[in-house]
Amino acid sequence: MKINGFKINITEEDLHHRVTEEVRQVILIDETSAAYQGLSEGDKKALKHLVNAAKIMNDVALEMDHPQNLVQKQALEVAAAESKYAADALQLFNMLNGVAGSNGIDKEPVEIFAGIHQFAGKNFYPTDMDEAEFQQIIGKMLDEGKIAEVKKILSARTMVRRNGDELKAIDYTEYFADEFSEIANELECAAHYTTDDLFKDYLGWQAQAFLQNNEEMDILADKHWAQMQETPLEFTVSRENYDDKMTPTLFSNQELCTRLNVHGIKPVPKDMLGVRVGIVNKEGTALLLKFKDEMLKLAALMPFADQYTQNVGKNKGLKQTMVDADIAALTGDYALCRGGITLAQNLPNNDKPALAHGGGRRNVYHRQVRASADKEKTQKILDALVIPELHQYYEEEADHLFTIGHENGHSLGPDSSYQTALGIYQHIIEEHKADMISATMMPEYVKAGIISEEQLKKIYTTWVVRRHFMIAFPNDMEAHRVADLIEYNFLKEYGAFWFDENKKLHIDFEKMKSGSRALLTEVIRVQLSKLPQTAKEFVERWTNWDEMNQYIADFKKNLGVKPYIEIVSYF
Repeated sequence: MKINGFKINITEEDLHHRVTEEVRQVILIDETSAAYQGLSEGDKKALKHLVNAAKIMNDVALEMDHPQNLVQKQALEVAAAESKYAADALQLFNMLNGVAGSNGIDKEPVEIFAGIHQFAGKNFYPTDMDEAEFQQIIGKMLDEGKIAEVKKILSARTMVRRNGDELKAIDYTEYFADEFSEIANELECAAHYTTDDLFKDYLGWQAQAFLQNNEEMDILADKHWAQMQETPLEFTVSRENYDDKMTPTLFSNQELCTRLNVHGIKPVPKDMLGVRVGIVNKEGTALLLKFKDEMLKLAALMPFADQYTQNVGKNKGLKQTMVDADIAALTGDYALCRGGITLAQNLPNNDKPALAHGGGRRNVYHRQVRASADKEKTQKILDALVIPELHQYYEEEADHLFTIGHENGHSLGPDSSYQTALGIYQHIIEEHKADMISATMMPEYVKAGIISEEQLKKIYTTWVVRRHFMIAFPNDMEAHRVADLIEYNFLKEYGAFWFDENKKLHIDFEKMKSGSRALLTEVIRVQLSKLPQTAKEFVERWTNWDEMNQYIADFKKNLGVKPYIEIVSYF
């Protein structure tokens, strides 16, 4: 079957199996939920306008991801009314939120249509441009003194198109002017209805940021967003740059990097946009704030703490809000469920100017995402791969506690200049760093009385089973999964855990503590080097895929892995 002249790349039988048997649902809240029912009438109305904004943003992200996403989706929607084959293809498209993407298992991306492939620069850059031409054009433009345009091209907030034998940058607010105007209108309507003055103020700033080609407006919106602790609603514009694999290639060209440096140009990968809408959960938030209280103490305990400026530290004070949220919408970047889905986020990221201008951070946790685990399958994994004595220490809530430590970890350690200097390895190293801060600092939370020694054992056990029992060798775009494999290899070699002759997991909890500290020290050393080659050597050293990895992967696949995620929305 062809859609817009492109043949569906997966057989009808295989496609139907994927969308019925290989799907895990994440069910978001509806109007019957206690969270929604507890809102004022004004905030209920505001929530629906925020969801409308989120839906519009999804089309923006589709355009950023691939030039054929929108046209293929529209064609599938028409064809789906007459064809079950097309309906299944549309369902897979919606789960990937695009024409192609990783499913976290197969080495190659899943491609719904024959002849439609992913691009290193997504649709941020011309899709017919490779790395060599990109670097050649940037060098040529520098030769010709077109410094201001190069700076725009290498900004996080521009779409880049050809201009003869050069490139030109178009700011998001211009490229997506129609969509951003609609989003701003929805935010202004939500601001009219919401009962919370601080939230109302933030929405006003965020609406203006969509309407003006002015980075200062993004800074102001981010600052206001990061200050909200007691507001009833959550609205997040996510701007993360993990998807752009073109811009970071500049860091491998030392001569070009030196030239850019001379002109004060700092290449920043493009931001993929997404929107999260939720209702703040007070009980869950209270737990997060207990962890927050320890962060300044933890900053002082970081390896080499005296050798760099901390993201947070006593010299700055802690500017960090944290909320647990019942989720009503996840769109755009949040809905790019390609091998996983976000449990929580710590924003703005280190590359964002709001942090350099005195702004703070905000952590938001997704209650509905973490509630979607398959408990029956987990028990089968425990029975087959973990000694019985450790079963008592596996607990889904422990994974949430680890995630809290991970997200807080992004606010600790060397600042953004150390991270971005690692080029294409920066995200792998940063996610790995956050993991190791969580694992290393958990004993400090025991000392503070926030968790018990028993909970610490649960955190370590659940971490290994959930994160290090992998289903496939990760590709280099899966920063979190590559980090998991690094941790598996290091801690296994350290003796923190091992497998017996029956291929069952054992854990030495004391070595988990010391091993985590040792690995955190190594990853901070990598960041401090500011050398992509050092990061490359570190990643290659610790990403071996051994027989036990394959045994675990095969076992999990035989259980029936569900690599595709369907976000079920009601608003």
